[in-house]
Amino acid sequence: MANVAFIGLGVMGYPMAGHLQRAGHQVTVYNRTAEKAVRWVQEYGGRSADTPASAARGQDFVLLCVGNDDDLRAVVCGELGVFAGSHKGQVVVDHTTASAGVARELAQAAAQLGVGFLDAPVSGGQAGAEKGQLTIMAGGDESVFDLARPVLHCYSKMLRHMGEAGSGQLTKMVNQICIGGLLQGLAEAMHFAQRAGLDGDAVVSVISKGAAQSWQMENRYRTMLDGEFDFGFAVDWMRKDFAIVLDEARRNGAQLPVTALVDQFYADVQAMGGGRWDTSSLIARLQKGD
Repeated sequence: MANVAFIGLGVMGYPMAGHLQRAGHQVTVYNRTAEKAVRWVQEYGGRSADTPASAARGQDFVLLCVGNDDDLRAVVCGELGVFAGSHKGQVVVDHTTASAGVARELAQAAAQLGVGFLDAPVSGGQAGAEKGQLTIMAGGDESVFDLARPVLHCYSKMLRHMGEAGSGQLTKMVNQICIGGLLQGLAEAMHFAQRAGLDGDAVVSVISKGAAQSWQMENRYRTMLDGEFDFGFAVDWMRKDFAIVLDEARRNGAQLPVTALVDQFYADVQAMGGGRWDTSSLIARLQKGD
């Protein structure tokens, strides 16, 4: 069993850290809002720390799941950040969905300290985190990935090394491009079915057994039809991820017209007050005039 620090106890990090503690690892948590760290300790055991540096001190692994590039730099490189408490041979794994550029930047800084670093964003949402069934795509040295694999296995169903630093984040961008297009297609399909007077459950029972089937269809069609969006991966977060994707596309020359369009559709949902709605709320903008 390992000594592990977990930084960031949001809707993803909170259960992920819990799986580590339940697996027998010795877990120290840090969260910007200290009350949440106290609550986590009350629920799972382990201990909490006052700063990322103190959480990282003496640990074999430091795992992070925070908000964005700026949050990541602050919690890792700040005066009281993770690297201030790191030691040679430690492994830092970042689960934040961030840019490939910041992943390479932190990997280089870690190497200068003799610290291993992986960018390892996740897919599977809050439900996947709670069930310990996340997909993890990792970038960095393969030897570091091999060291971290037994720890990451505690909350993953799929875990793969994708290449050098930044490759994990680039793979997550591909994931988000796919999700955005699928959700817009599903939203239009369910809206069309409603306007055509079809039974949505009957429609999906048929088409989900053919080429149209997807995870989004199986898990989101019913809540789309019911107009229920107060759960899941928030529109605000998806727009943050799309900003990263579109910035990277401008850099590498990829053409993403559908992704750019869906991003604007999510802006419409935000303007409707749906920033915290699940990403399946794309259908709400189609139904606005109904």
